[in-house]
Amino acid sequence: MSIPGFILRNALRNKRRLALTVSSVALSLFLLTALQVVLRGLTDPTSTDEAALRIVVRHKVSLANMLFAKNKSRIERMPGVKACTKLLWFGGIYQDEKNFFPQFACDAGDLFKVMTDAQIDATDLDHFIRTRTACVVGRKTMERFHWRRGQKITLMGAMWPCNPELEVVGAFTGGVDESSLYFHHEYFDELLGTPGITGLFWVRAESAQAVPGLIERIDAEFANSDAETITETEHAFQIGFASLLGNLKLLVGSISTVIVFTLVLVTGGTMSMAVRERVREIAILKAIGFGGSQVVALILAESFGLAMTGALLGCAGAWAALRAVDLYKVSRGLFVNFDLTPQILARSLAVAALLGLLSCLLPALSSVKRSVVDGLRTVD
Repeated sequence: MSIPGFILRNALRNKRRLALTVSSVALSLFLLTALQVVLRGLTDPTSTDEAALRIVVRHKVSLANMLFAKNKSRIERMPGVKACTKLLWFGGIYQDEKNFFPQFACDAGDLFKVMTDAQIDATDLDHFIRTRTACVVGRKTMERFHWRRGQKITLMGAMWPCNPELEVVGAFTGGVDESSLYFHHEYFDELLGTPGITGLFWVRAESAQAVPGLIERIDAEFANSDAETITETEHAFQIGFASLLGNLKLLVGSISTVIVFTLVLVTGGTMSMAVRERVREIAILKAIGFGGSQVVALILAESFGLAMTGALLGCAGAWAALRAVDLYKVSRGLFVNFDLTPQILARSLAVAALLGLLSCLLPALSSVKRSVVDGLRTVD
């Protein structure tokens, strides 16, 4: 019998225990991988070359503080600025509070000059710019509510005392978020009696080299004013916005630690029982010429195989679940997009491999310390 065959036969000796062990490891790695995907999606949003050209100008105090809309012209005149739009979070309710999706008031003529990585039909864009009560919607929200072009919708104001009545004139794909809705900032101003405020300015720089200098110039321009600003890259703004949800890294890290500890107990317990059942067999192996390091290697190989089999099943399950489940629909628009990257897969498999080896190290070493005579005297 070959060495691999011997290892496989030992692993299959107790099929029920094998199935339970592999299932436990698979479930642990499924949860661990899913948690890593969620953590990455919330705290490290994907950045593109186009996103690297965009910066966000917000109030220095907090996102709840408003900026003066008239300051847009001062930003547009600065060297390095290619386009700029006002952007204000509306946060309205569509039919039911559960129907959450992002809604923004914007400058219709400038929105897609800033969000250049979004695609929209030219006719729809022209209609959006020309029609005061028009809105454009991301593909995901359009599909979620089964809206069609020309449909009239009403957003009930939750943060603002107005209820915009909008006409859906088109859908866009790509961009920052395919679930967002954008309507005219001028219409919002009209409903509120022209307040002259906005939430933030969304700016597209002429080049990546212009971004650092532009950030400094904008903040210097409004220093010591009634509405001082903090300007940052779009990626930094998204990470900062996610931090409002709390210390997600600590939460997910704590849960992951529990999962890893459980994985150690499962594999360690399994291999401890396996070693105790094979005391006489190990003694016979040593008696016929197997060295201590060879016996340890056989036990480690069996534990490694069990851990990796479960890990592969768990990672495959996580990959299949993320592809099969539309997180946007399941979370009612709260979670937009989560990707299972090769780095996350590699990290999960590495954790399983390492723990599969470490968890059986103590039983393996204790087995080779026992003398051949004592091992042969052991009664099953």
